[in-house]
Amino acid sequence: MPSYQTVTHSFQNRTVHRTELHNGMVVLVVENPAADIVATRMFIRAGSRYEPLHQAGLSHLWAAVLTKGTDRLSSQDIAERIESVGAGLGTDSATDYCLLSLKTVSSDFPEILQLAAELLQSPSFPDAEVELERRLTLQGIRSMQEQPFSVANNQLRYAIYQHHPYALPGLGTEATVAQLDRSALQQYHQTYVRPDNLVVSIAGRITSQQAIDLVDQYFGNWQPPQQNGQLVPLPSLTLPKVTANPTQVITLRDTQQAIVMLGYLTNSVHSADHLALKLLNTYLGSGLSSRLFVELREKRGLAYEVSAFYPTRIDTSHFVTYMGTAPENAGIAQEGLRYEVDRLCTTLLTPEELQTAKNKLLGQYALGKQTNGQIAQVLGWYEILGLGVGYDETFQQNVAALTAEQIQQVARRYFTEPYLSIVGPETAIALLNTVPV
Repeated sequence: MPSYQTVTHSFQNRTVHRTELHNGMVVLVVENPAADIVATRMFIRAGSRYEPLHQAGLSHLWAAVLTKGTDRLSSQDIAERIESVGAGLGTDSATDYCLLSLKTVSSDFPEILQLAAELLQSPSFPDAEVELERRLTLQGIRSMQEQPFSVANNQLRYAIYQHHPYALPGLGTEATVAQLDRSALQQYHQTYVRPDNLVVSIAGRITSQQAIDLVDQYFGNWQPPQQNGQLVPLPSLTLPKVTANPTQVITLRDTQQAIVMLGYLTNSVHSADHLALKLLNTYLGSGLSSRLFVELREKRGLAYEVSAFYPTRIDTSHFVTYMGTAPENAGIAQEGLRYEVDRLCTTLLTPEELQTAKNKLLGQYALGKQTNGQIAQVLGWYEILGLGVGYDETFQQNVAALTAEQIQQVARRYFTEPYLSIVGPETAIALLNTVPV
């Protein structure tokens, strides 16, 4: 008999079956027979948060090379197996996790799942493939250095996080990627890719029992590493504490527009303030009806582009408003962004503004979990972040319960003195010096 137990949770009027196999692997299954598709997301607790600073970009390179060979199969063999059944298989790396994604018709799911198991348990990381992907990554980094938005975002993030892994871009830097090789990938894989560090999330036309049995069949014999009969623990991260120290960072570029960014240190996804910040992000920067778009672009004509973003992070996150504007408007743009953020600390959202922001946030949330792939993604993401599958229900309830007073309190807590990041020509920088920050 399989040595696992399953518990159930509710999700969008469906049942989520959560199972932990005897080797520590967590399996989430949602039956959705509407289409003959099975989508799977395999989350690994890895990503750039787990990289030493001198190896920034390691997760990205690992994801790029994972599907390029196993102890038995070449890159061509793997590609032919996937294409022969019209399946989809891809990898990704993010700040707080790495990901292997599968999509197939239900009849081909066992075959593709078996292939995924082989990729995760015995990748070969061929030297030629590592070198090719490393060169492509370096080209990507150089391309980013030519994009004013990327330059502004990277220098802002570095100013905020300094020696924390969140400081560096997911691709890494030219200096760090140049040093990565096959042995670094092997070490990273051996450290983090193990069954007790994985979450497998499955949604589609398959019963929960069938899905769990198949995962147990192909992954059940995979054991976490042991030494002298004892389980080798996962590394304990000792990340530096991030404290607010607002600064200005400026890059002179002879560009046709200036990028102006204001950044604020906030908190993690586990903070009680997280949902209020998500709502503020929606209110300020989501879509053509957002406050920043209407006030600074439509009414004042200042912006080529204007928005806000607030990434979901296991550790301390950051809240950013930004604008791309004509160099001669850089000072006014800076002043306008600052005014709109400061306004949140002094002026309550009206009942109409609050309800509109809630409707937009909850509507976007609902639209983001319609397909089997989206369902598998959301559930696996919640599990890997440590929120649990029940977060789906509490998210909606807690957003609906937010008050204008609570939102203002959160704004006052975080939106104090901003970090400032500017990329643009010297004429734009000169104008900024005339505008108090």
